[in-house]
Amino acid sequence: MKRLSLSLAALALLPAAVVAQQIDFPRLSPTATASQYVGITQVTLQYSRPGVKGRQVWGALVPYGEVWRTGANENTTLTLSTAAKVEGKEVPAGTYGLQTIPGEGEWTLILSKDADAWGAFEYKQENDALRATVKPRPAAHQERLSFRFDDLSDTAATVVLHWEKVEVPFRVEVATPALVAEKAKGNLRWQSGYQAANYCLDNDTCLEDAARWLAASRALQETFWNLRAQARLDAKRGDKAAAAAWGEKALAAGKASQNPPPAPVVSELEGWVKEWKGK
Repeated sequence: MKRLSLSLAALALLPAAVVAQQIDFPRLSPTATASQYVGITQVTLQYSRPGVKGRQVWGALVPYGEVWRTGANENTTLTLSTAAKVEGKEVPAGTYGLQTIPGEGEWTLILSKDADAWGAFEYKQENDALRATVKPRPAAHQERLSFRFDDLSDTAATVVLHWEKVEVPFRVEVATPALVAEKAKGNLRWQSGYQAANYCLDNDTCLEDAARWLAASRALQETFWNLRAQARLDAKRGDKAAAAAWGEKALAAGKASQNPPPAPVVSELEGWVKEWKGK
């Protein structure tokens, strides 16, 4: 007992700040992160998750017509690793404060350049990077606020805020083919140009870019893979004679390679060449 009394006395003499630093208490609104790659762009939301706890949320706890921090505690933020379009409007890469103005029939979505502000208390409209009107919709009850990503593709996703019995979606779009092209520029390995072109071929997009990348790739080194890709490109352009010629060249390169391509891929190309020749 004497030792315990001495320990308690020693603890009481410590500065309050020192004692506080040693103890982590759970938050009433836990911190959370939602992150998703859209193509090669990372979209991340950092926020806190308040609970309904039997309260009336919309129009009461969260008033209509007033700027809301869209969560609790620190600023809710949206980070884009590349430039993107949010609700059709261009937004540079960076981290933004995500504020909203809730309403019964529509919400205002705000991205603020003041990402480090504390919630909406220091919000200044002149520092808006974006304002857009979005529509809420009814949903199943969600006790704690959450964000999720729906309708995901290589070029877009819908971010959905969900709390209580309301969901609020907004669209994020990225120019993935252009971003891939930019990353391929200046890279002196044949694989990079081939990979960028192959992306275009697989997705039936940016074929003119694919032609330039394949030319650059072949200039560095002709391989089964970039020759096969060139054959595919010409076939997509409707030039079957050129496609067949590049295909035969690819097959020859494959046979001469020290690392032969997989047999199923070779067989597939042989079939394409016969088709392109009309046999």
